[in-house]
Amino acid sequence: MNYKKRMQLKKEHIDSRIEAANIEKGVIVLMTGNGKGKSSSAIGMVSRALGYGMKIGIAKFLKGEQETGEDLFFKEQKNVQTVFMETGFTWESQDKDLDKIKALEAWKLTEEFLSDPTIDLVILDELTYMINYKYLDEEEIIKRLKSRPKKQHVVITGRAACKGLVDIADTVSEVKEIKHAFRSNIKAQRGIDF
Repeated sequence: MNYKKRMQLKKEHIDSRIEAANIEKGVIVLMTGNGKGKSSSAIGMVSRALGYGMKIGIAKFLKGEQETGEDLFFKEQKNVQTVFMETGFTWESQDKDLDKIKALEAWKLTEEFLSDPTIDLVILDELTYMINYKYLDEEEIIKRLKSRPKKQHVVITGRAACKGLVDIADTVSEVKEIKHAFRSNIKAQRGIDF
């Protein structure tokens, strides 16, 4: 079969799949796995949404004390609201009780995003850790995600996503590490890693 015929068949198949996809609703995207790029992917979706004038709520769990390039950029964006878990990385604070309190405080603010129909996209960065460490209740999170505004999109990031998040998500991607510069003692790079 020649190239043109193969591409015509491919186009017919893709066009039929596009036509069949007729459900309009907010989706949950889950980015999990041990590789680098989960949060970066979520931030890419924020950039895409901003291009369409959408309103975004970003909740960052774990990385609250580490200022990143995107944090600096988003401070200037009128359509972006942010919430930070203020203790930073759990291995830095080394205070489980404080981390749990700060996780709950951040979650309470995040719930406001998840109940606001004017927010089009909510990013829950590193939320999986909060469930795995038992700082936040998985059932409560699932319940809140299910009751969010119908057209609101949610992106969840973090390693070792629990079955409950996998089950509720519309799209699940696992990012696999093949190689990482840090393992070769190359320090984290501004603009690339943070």
